[in-house]
This record gives sequence, structure tokens and C-alpha cells, in this order.
Amino acid sequence: MFTGIVTDIGEVVSVEPRGELRRLRIACSYEADSIALGASIANAGVCLTVVAVARESGRTVFDVDAAAETLAKTTVASWRPGTRVNLERALKIGDELGGHIVTGHVDGVARILSRDDLCDRAPDGRPLEETSMGRFWIEAPAALSRFVAQKGSVALDGVSLTVNEVEGDRFSVLLIPHTLAVTTFGARAAGDALNIEVDLMARYAARLSGK
Repeated sequence: MFTGIVTDIGEVVSVEPRGELRRLRIACSYEADSIALGASIANAGVCLTVVAVARESGRTVFDVDAAAETLAKTTVASWRPGTRVNLERALKIGDELGGHIVTGHVDGVARILSRDDLCDRAPDGRPLEETSMGRFWIEAPAALSRFVAQKGSVALDGVSLTVNEVEGDRFSVLLIPHTLAVTTFGARAAGDALNIEVDLMARYAARLSGK
């Protein structure tokens, strides 16, 4: 279980096909001895199990296996060496719940339609980058858009975000400067694919209502 609060940005070091599986090695800044074999780590919102941990070239690396279902339903199949991914360690009892309940079970792939950078300006008109916010319009898969509600929560590439506006299958989110700086969203642009996990409560509410 996660909260959608990113604690590190990892980098894919290697990708190795293994039959229907794909073994990925991820470099991160976590302490190697703090990662247990079998631990769950959210990688761009995808909960993956650690199968190996080591130190290489002065940094921690951990291995995870992506199964066929994960490769079919998420962006993992497109990851290559150099791909940067948001990381979050699994919750511990007593941890602060800073975002919303995120399972790491991605529902599908959404796409960025547009990005508008909004920032304050100095008296001379120069943009102040440290105050820059980003408004993203996202297109959700049609089957998932009914679970996205204005002022509700959604996880995109593992980041817990509040939905601002909803228009059919499209919705917008506004990212503050801190979020742009500490996640991969700072480098995101129109056309990029994102792992989307809809709010758990919305999913159960729809199931209970028979819709």
C-alpha cells in the first residue's frame, strides 16, 4: 500500500527479457541495507517486488520482475535504460498518510494532452522559475473516466494528485513547483503516456452501485 508521495526518482539501468517476464534493474538513492528482498516498491505507480539488491558504481540498485499482465497494462513495456521513474516505498504502520490510498495496481495508461506552465514574474517581466506551476490536461481510457471526479484523487505515474476539472474523458491537474521538482513530471510533455490508478473508493462505490 502507498500514498502517492514520491520519495525518490529512480533510473532504469538494464532491461532483460526472461520468457514472459522482464527483469528490470533500477538505480536509486535508497540505502541498500534498507531494502529487503520481497519488499514492494512503487515504480511510476506500478507495485513491483524486489528480487535482488546490490551496490553498483556507488549507488543502490534493485531488481524487479514485470509479468505479462504488467507489461500489457502499464508503461513498463516501454522502459529502456535511462528511463526515469518515480519511486515510493511501501507504507509502514504509523507512517503519515500524505496523499491518498494507492495500491500500486495500475488500471491503465493515460496520455498527456497539453501542458501549460504558469509562473509569477519579477517586476522586469522575467519569469520566476521557482514559482512555476504546471497545468496538465490528461486523457483517461474511456473505461476509467467515470471513476475520475472533480476534486477527487487520482494517481498518475505514482503521484497522488487532485483532479481540477473534468470534461468527458479529459481531466486537468495542477502541479506545484515542489512536485515538478521532485518527480518526473518536471520533464513531462504533451503526448507522454502515464500509468493511471483511479481512486480505490470510487472503484468500490461503482461496484456496489452496480454501475
